[in-house]
Amino acid sequence: MSEARVSQVHRALLGVRDLIVSGDLTAGTRLHEVALSEKLGISRTPLRSALAQLRQEGLVETISSGGYAVRRFSRDDVIDAIELRGVLEGTAARLAAERGVDASRLAELRWLLSEIDGAMRGSEAEMDFDRYVELNAAFHEMLWGLASETIYREIERISRLPFASPSAFLNKQSGVPAFRRSLYGAQAQHRAIIDAIGRREGTRAEAIAREHARLARLNLEYVLDEAPGLIPQVPALSLVVS
Repeated sequence: MSEARVSQVHRALLGVRDLIVSGDLTAGTRLHEVALSEKLGISRTPLRSALAQLRQEGLVETISSGGYAVRRFSRDDVIDAIELRGVLEGTAARLAAERGVDASRLAELRWLLSEIDGAMRGSEAEMDFDRYVELNAAFHEMLWGLASETIYREIERISRLPFASPSAFLNKQSGVPAFRRSLYGAQAQHRAIIDAIGRREGTRAEAIAREHARLARLNLEYVLDEAPGLIPQVPALSLVVS
């Protein structure tokens, strides 16, 4: 595949994914190639390749009459995706601990943790939340790659599903005091994971990483069950059906 074709497929992939996650395309919507092609300014050939990739990611599904539709997610689907990310992140942490990690990579992770501390310095109202979200994502991506490229790719794939990523819901709950307070516990877990990896304690690293991933599930349940007023602020919740 030529470089230009790859670029077109990537553009189509990002464009359709954004339409879905933003809520512009709701669950069950049939994806018409002509309309999408015109909307995104992309020809239908790379668009077809992008839709096939989104099917592999789990955001769209094939329909009996041919073509694709936006996938509907049940609450259990979302919870399972979060649990699966936790299993994979835990595996990455355990294998990293068992195999050993270069001191320079551990130093970089600890530097990220110190930067997160800086973003959280001061009162809850003074927290640099945008910086926290950015650094949190960087920390997790580096953690994924400590074991192998294979594990990194699989965690990256599952994290593309709505609500399964480490940053799921962060931006939408920035003004909720109870949620902000929970970030201090999350940062303590970050530090404990790296400490366990550095000490070659695989079982401990895995357990903490798996527990840490469940914060995304708590965030999901918080929005759905305790703060439904936030639902309109999270367009991707249109993909979750009862």
